[in-house]
Amino acid sequence: MSLDTPRTEARSERLTAHEARQRLEHERNTRLTQLRALAEAGQSADQHMMSAQKDTIERVLKEIEAAFTRVDDGSYGTCPGCSKTIPVERLEILPYTRFCVPCRRTEP
Repeated sequence: MSLDTPRTEARSERLTAHEARQRLEHERNTRLTQLRALAEAGQSADQHMMSAQKDTIERVLKEIEAAFTRVDDGSYGTCPGCSKTIPVERLEILPYTRFCVPCRRTEP
């Protein structure tokens, strides 16, 4: 679909809990696969770069687990910065995000 083509299908304002869980499971599985690949690479790659990648993946895994908690408590998809609904398009790209784009830009 072209970026210039208007969307004809209506999008709901929120992901369902089932949709959110599916996206989060996919993200978690992807990150766990990346961690296994780093572990298997062993000494053959630059250790500093591997350590930074591992730290990033582990941070994202923690964010994914926190997102599962938000799904369970009903706060998933609501920005804690402004209390507005996070656009579904953002959650499709980053299902574990806590913030809408404007609040993310102002977060330290």
